[in-house]
Amino acid sequence: MQAAKAWLMHSSSDLLARLRRTWPALIALLLLAACSRQHTPPATAGAPAAAEVTTLRYQGSVGTVTFPELAEALGYLAPVKLQWIGNTISGPQDIQTVVTGDTDFGTAFNGSIVKLVAAHAPIRAVVGSYGIDEQTWIGFYVLEGSPIRSARDLIGKKIAMNTLGAHTEFVLREYLARAGLTSEEQKQVTMIVVPPVNSEQSLRQQQVEVATLGGILRDKALQRGGIRKLFSDYDLYGPFTAGAYVLRDKFIAANPTTVRRFAEATGRAIEWARNTPREQVRERYEQIIRGRGRNEDATTVRYWLSTGIANPEGRIDDREFQLWIDWLVKDGELKPGQVKPSDLYTNAFNGAKTTTAAATAAEARP
Repeated sequence: MQAAKAWLMHSSSDLLARLRRTWPALIALLLLAACSRQHTPPATAGAPAAAEVTTLRYQGSVGTVTFPELAEALGYLAPVKLQWIGNTISGPQDIQTVVTGDTDFGTAFNGSIVKLVAAHAPIRAVVGSYGIDEQTWIGFYVLEGSPIRSARDLIGKKIAMNTLGAHTEFVLREYLARAGLTSEEQKQVTMIVVPPVNSEQSLRQQQVEVATLGGILRDKALQRGGIRKLFSDYDLYGPFTAGAYVLRDKFIAANPTTVRRFAEATGRAIEWARNTPREQVRERYEQIIRGRGRNEDATTVRYWLSTGIANPEGRIDDREFQLWIDWLVKDGELKPGQVKPSDLYTNAFNGAKTTTAAATAAEARP
C-alpha cells in the first residue's frame, strides 16, 4: 500500500510538471482553434446542417458490436466518425467517462443513469442501447442439484454478477422484494463482482451459489449441462428496453446536428438489425470485428439472437426510467419527485415518433 501511494504521488507530481511545461503550447493551440472557428464560412442556405463535431469518442466491448458501431459500418453515421479509446465491462464506468469528458457518449442500464443524474451528473439519454425480450435476456443460474428453489433460499448465499449498482443488482433486488424478504434479510444475500467470462466457472467450482449468465455465455453453459435457471429479468419484467446511450448536456446544446445524426443513425442501425435475417446480421458483426483489428474473438456474435430493444428506432418511454425511479424511492435512495423521466431522456433527436411527456421536454438542460 505504501509503495502504491508513493507511486501515485510520484506520478501526480510528474504529470503536474509536464502540464506546466506544455501549458503555453496548449494555450496557443486553443487560441488557434478558436480563430479557425471564427473564420469558418456559414453553411449554404437551404443545405442540410453540417455536423458541428465529426468525431465521437467512445468505449467499446470486447467481442461485441454496438449499435453506433453498426451504424458507422452501414454508412448511416457519415460524415460523423467514431474514435475507439478502449473497452469497458461496466455500464456505470462507461457513462462516468461521459461525465468526465473522456468520451462523448456511453451506455448503461437505465437505473444507473437515474442514480447518476440524481447525483447531479449533467447527462441525458437520447436513444435506447439494449433490452430484454424472449430471445435476449439474463438469467440467474444454480447447479442442477442445488437446494436453492426460491428467493428465500438465497439468504446467506453468494451471487456472481459483472458489476454492482447496475442491471443485475436491480433485477436481483426486485426478485427478493417481490418474494417478501425484509431489508435485513436482503442484506444477507451477498453479491460478488465476477467477470462474465468467469461466472460459469465460479458456479461450477462452487465459489458462488448463483451466477448471472446471458447471451453466448449462457448458451454455452446450458450446452454443457448441469445447471438450471432460478429466474431471469424477462420473467420479472417481460420485454423492455433496459439501457440507453447518453451524452453530456453541454455537448448536446453545442452540437445538436451531430447528436441528431448519432441518434438517428443508431436508431436506423437498430431497425436494420431487427429486420435483417439473423444470419446476415451475424455475418456483418463478424466482418466488423475482424476489420477493426482489436485481437478479439469474433465467434461470440454467431450466437446473436435479437436487438432486445422494445420500441422502433430506440425510442425511449417514460416507463423505462419510471420503473427504476420508483424502485429507488421505495428503497430510500431517492426522495419522491427528486428525479422525473423528463430529466433523464429526450426523443427529440432519434427520429422516432412519440407522445410521451419527455418528447416535448427541452433538448438539453439549461
